Amino acid sequence: MLPRVDIVLLNFFIGPLMNVPRLIPTYQWTPVEQPDVSFSPNNVKGSNRKRDNHSQNDLKRQCFGSPGPHNQPARNAIFTSQPATGPGSSREMCNSYSSVPTCSSAVSKTGGCVPSLREGSHQSSFHPSSVNDKLSQQILNLFHACEQQNDDLEKKEQCRAALQRDIQTILPRAQVFLAGSSLNGFGSRSSDADLCLVIEEGTVNHRTDAVYVLSLVRKLFYTLSYIERPQLIRAKVPILKFRDRVSGVEFDLNFNNTVGIRNTFLLRTYAYVEKRVRPIILVIKKWASHHRINDASRGTLSSYTLVLMVLHYLQTLPEPVIPCLQMDYPECFNPKMDIHLVPSGPSNILAFVSKNQSSLGDLLLGFLKYYATVFKWDKHVISVREAKTLPKTSCREWRDKFICVEEPFDRTNTARAVHEKVKFEAIKAEFTESYQVLQLRKDLNFILPLKNTRPKR
Repeated sequence: MLPRVDIVLLNFFIGPLMNVPRLIPTYQWTPVEQPDVSFSPNNVKGSNRKRDNHSQNDLKRQCFGSPGPHNQPARNAIFTSQPATGPGSSREMCNSYSSVPTCSSAVSKTGGCVPSLREGSHQSSFHPSSVNDKLSQQILNLFHACEQQNDDLEKKEQCRAALQRDIQTILPRAQVFLAGSSLNGFGSRSSDADLCLVIEEGTVNHRTDAVYVLSLVRKLFYTLSYIERPQLIRAKVPILKFRDRVSGVEFDLNFNNTVGIRNTFLLRTYAYVEKRVRPIILVIKKWASHHRINDASRGTLSSYTLVLMVLHYLQTLPEPVIPCLQMDYPECFNPKMDIHLVPSGPSNILAFVSKNQSSLGDLLLGFLKYYATVFKWDKHVISVREAKTLPKTSCREWRDKFICVEEPFDRTNTARAVHEKVKFEAIKAEFTESYQVLQLRKDLNFILPLKNTRPKR
């Protein structure tokens, strides 16, 4: 017999089995093709915002990366609210998962900056000044070789859909959202997938509620033939790690960490608001992994922190490469916005036209130089939210922290994993050494061996 506290929690999370109020709509993955966005010198920071009236259904659309043709870069898709069909058995879901495609045709138009599926070749989509030297071309070639493809995203979405249906057999209110690099535009072919299990949005006691719910889900996973190696990690934000047998993708499932959904779509907008952002960030993530400074579980930088560091650099150049989206479009990134409206929030933001025409190579070299010689680690907090450095105060979040990077929504420190001085010094040393080498050689191979970095499949 369950203890009283478990019965109370179970009743709260499961709720009545009939007529369950779905606080966050279910969604179906359906690709859409969008027209090319023409670039205009008038589309400058904060100007010419397209404001259309949206129907209720339009507001509930969730714009993600499109499946499109297989082995093509993931672009644009729509997750539309659909009525729940009710939970089915694990066996039924596993069978349908392995044989039935989740994608169906749809047509939608938007004035936003996410590229069309029918955009021209990668090379022609970049201004010639962006790739006019060997280093820049190396960066672009590596990006094309490693960027997440449509079939990679589709495999993750198929597993998400299967999991949602199976989890709803024990938690009828549950919704499972794909988040992180799989959707934010910065994923690679080897990227793991992040999932967020949401029952109802609100504050969660991670020491009790999250661990309890994820423990229930873990027990379920042991009964699912397509899931293997479920492992509950009792961290500050508990996660359930597992592997999908069908696709081989590794997943991290969290509970009610909805800030991850919000920052996914903020980062996705940054990824497509200026064409140079995605290649630069992918290469920097590969560089950091190669030098073993891209692993929060080992006391170095998380990929999310690295992305924020790059965005901060691009925002704070004398001629910014990207705008400050949260300041220019506060209504699109309101931290109080209902979670099911978050994906559609930035849908009409136009591409940013920067006066800064630096090449990809120059931007990579400048990024390394900035953190090797300019940025004051002991005095400054990185803020993408305000596109500047903030003074490092004595408040608990920043006190005695080696690296301070503000999370754009909940304003916590995303770099809190760097808590050992030896790891901090190693991170600074890699920036300094790589900057010096790249400045001299102007060849990416000297800081990131390309032969070993490109995917083998």
